[in-house]
Amino acid sequence: MEDRRLGNGQLEYIEKVRNIIRDFSLKTGISIKYFARTYGCQQNENDTEKLSGLLEAMGFEPTNDINFADLIIFNTCAVREHAERKILGNLGALMKNKRENPALKIVLCGCMFQQPHMAEKIKSYKQVDMILGTHVMGSFPEKIYKLYTEKGKIIDLENIDTLPLENIPTKRENSIKAWVTIMSGCNNFCSYCVVPYVRGREHSRYPDDVISEVKDLVDKGYKDITLLGQNVNSYCKDLDIGYDFSDLLSDLNKIDGKFRIRFMTSHPKDATRKLFDTIANCEKVCKHVHLPVQSGSDRILKLMNRRYTSEQYLALVEYAEKKIDGVTFTSDIIVGFPTETEEDFEKTLSLVEKVGFNGLYTFLYSPRENTPAAIMDGQVPPDIKSKRFNRLLELQNQKSIESNSRYIGKIVEVLTEGYTDEGKTTMTGRTDENIIVKFPAEAGVLNEFVKVKIERAANWAIFGRVVK
Repeated sequence: MEDRRLGNGQLEYIEKVRNIIRDFSLKTGISIKYFARTYGCQQNENDTEKLSGLLEAMGFEPTNDINFADLIIFNTCAVREHAERKILGNLGALMKNKRENPALKIVLCGCMFQQPHMAEKIKSYKQVDMILGTHVMGSFPEKIYKLYTEKGKIIDLENIDTLPLENIPTKRENSIKAWVTIMSGCNNFCSYCVVPYVRGREHSRYPDDVISEVKDLVDKGYKDITLLGQNVNSYCKDLDIGYDFSDLLSDLNKIDGKFRIRFMTSHPKDATRKLFDTIANCEKVCKHVHLPVQSGSDRILKLMNRRYTSEQYLALVEYAEKKIDGVTFTSDIIVGFPTETEEDFEKTLSLVEKVGFNGLYTFLYSPRENTPAAIMDGQVPPDIKSKRFNRLLELQNQKSIESNSRYIGKIVEVLTEGYTDEGKTTMTGRTDENIIVKFPAEAGVLNEFVKVKIERAANWAIFGRVVK
């Protein structure tokens, strides 16, 4: 079994940076503050929590105001073109911060700069001090030490095929909800997606390490734990230990305490009946499955290299609905994939109608450099993509209202997550099925499980009152 801990050398760098910061603070009476911003997926959010944990171990103090920061970190996304444009725009705005504070350090990391063309482009941004890739955790303390002891821009896009580490300090951004990454990378190579190129191949954490982390979170009072992976259904295939994702869910379900287990994302080609049987038999595993379909057209699915058909997808949903009482499905759909015809799109609408998703994450296709889809003939004109996108949204709004309306008159269990207004008159939370619930605030129920009787429904939430 490989040693997957942060090496002693990196622990020494943590101490070296801590000494630099301590000496500076003793001389000036000023602390060194950092600001971290995440773009993209939940896995990026979990990575930022770890980067923040490492920074605080080194002696940096957090700030929520970017204008007060001495170190700014952007953890970036490459999946959508919109995210890249937003990041570049925000970088331009930091020129002013750099002029006002010449000692300011700006660090960029994550998927966006694991792409060679983006890493090359950002070299011309003089305000940027350091560019790192997606697998920075194992050497991050050393990089920060160099940032404060060496001159010049630091660029280090390490080997992306590295193993996940186990002893990284993590700064959780929420007191009851936690992300737990169970694997990194992706082996699927969908034709539109950059993830395998920027995140590397699949590497699973050992089951005992995941179980230990979840136990620790439950002991600390966390009540909603989401297991993360690009394809959780591939969990442990790389380890070849006769163990799979369903086994992990079963073992986590045995942990004492009142808490929920969620997971994302599942790839339909690897989803099994065993998975749905396990969900049905595990009271702590939420009855919600995010199962990205991407398209309802078999022709488009083949071009996407998804390796399943719409019929196979519908068979999975049908089986899950028979086995899991009250299960809800959400999904991802790409509109306007190259060569998509009106007939292809109609098949997507038909699938959405048949499944009755509770919610959809819908995207206009945007070409990602160096992916097969980017050079396909038959790129769909923007106006056609937009019209189809709006038609899909209209249908999904209908299906969401239908799905949510079935809760009217029922009593549901909700984990309260916070307030929706400054006056704290309305609380919000989620059901086991991942439905947002809003209700008049009650004293003493924040971050607790409560029973709510549902009185009305909208496409984005259901509404009710707490019942004793």
